[in-house]
Amino acid sequence: QVQLVESGGGVVQAGGSLKLSCAASGLTFSIYTMAWFRQAPGKEREFVAAVSWSGRTTYSKDSVSGRFTISKDNAKNTVYLQMNSLKTEDTAVYYCAVRRGQRTPMGGSEYDYWGQGTQVTVSS
Repeated sequence: QVQLVESGGGVVQAGGSLKLSCAASGLTFSIYTMAWFRQAPGKEREFVAAVSWSGRTTYSKDSVSGRFTISKDNAKNTVYLQMNSLKTEDTAVYYCAVRRGQRTPMGGSEYDYWGQGTQVTVSS
């Protein structure tokens, strides 16, 4: 059974930083892409970033570029999201997701498994 466990969320002041982690277990495929999505209150879930097995990254085209960095440790089946210069509009539940293969799509429906999410709150 595939499990994704996120950690690292919390409350931070605007301009601060947080690093999220997501550890995957029970994966039955050796080549996979991991991604981060987020969902703010009253809004739809949106793509943040993805990283393929080979290290290719894809980022949301709007507000996170240059502030967030996705990385991974294949040996640990873990993906990270370093978030710097946080803004109040980054407040959301952040979800980790994984899909088989090397593609890094932005659509949530393309991912096979999801974590429970971790809350990130940025205060002004």
